[in-house]
Amino acid sequence: MQFHTKTRASAAIPTASLPDIIFMLLIFFMVVTVFKEFRGLPIAIPAARTTEKLETKRNVAYLWVDKQGRISVDDKIVSMDDVSPIMADKFSQNRRLIISLKIDKDVEMGMVNDLQEKLRDAYTLRVNYATRFK
Repeated sequence: MQFHTKTRASAAIPTASLPDIIFMLLIFFMVVTVFKEFRGLPIAIPAARTTEKLETKRNVAYLWVDKQGRISVDDKIVSMDDVSPIMADKFSQNRRLIISLKIDKDVEMGMVNDLQEKLRDAYTLRVNYATRFK
């Protein structure tokens, strides 16, 4: 009688599908990753009783004003006189642009009024005021 020896299973890990898995993971992380475009200034947004959410953030330009009176557009500190030409240039590139004002709750109303006048001079009439829900 003759005995046959059993063949042992190999200990190697099959790597044939490894590139496919890596490619799928790469596509997954590219799809779900969100990059913040601008940081802005540290502000305390005022509260509101009623709010309305923007449908899309695609055509929105943000303008920050902190309690020291600094104005930030695209992460750059600008003066009040520079707001009108910058926003006019942005609005000429995209006519559907909405200007979202993120203004600290301690900013004086006179400065907000001056900012509105500068935006009116730039013919950017679509303005949104950012608030948090009370």
